[in-house]
Amino acid sequence: MTTLTLLRLSAGLEAATGVALIAVPDLAAHAVLGTGLSASGIAVARVGGFGLLSLGLACWPGGDVATAHTTWALFTYNLLAALYLGYLRVGGGFVSFLLWPACILHALLALLMARPAYESVWHAA
Repeated sequence: MTTLTLLRLSAGLEAATGVALIAVPDLAAHAVLGTGLSASGIAVARVGGFGLLSLGLACWPGGDVATAHTTWALFTYNLLAALYLGYLRVGGGFVSFLLWPACILHALLALLMARPAYESVWHAA
């Protein structure tokens, strides 16, 4: 899989997740975390959705070039998301049918982007 394909996949998933959090935050949270949201949680989830939609749009590759900033941004996001989702399942007491798959997907994307992200630093220097 090429770096460009990885970036498109990751950016598309984040944008779609952002749209879901904006449109139906309680359903999105229930699917991933196995619990509903309070009124303030819905507000925060929507703001997070704005951020994810913006990340997806900003990181969508323009043309046929994968930039170093885009690669690093999505690598960092996927790594942190995988670690946090894993923590929520193991140490946070959250149980949901989508929590492990979401964790594994983010970990896989981070793993696949690790080398291109690392190489982008050395090519830029």
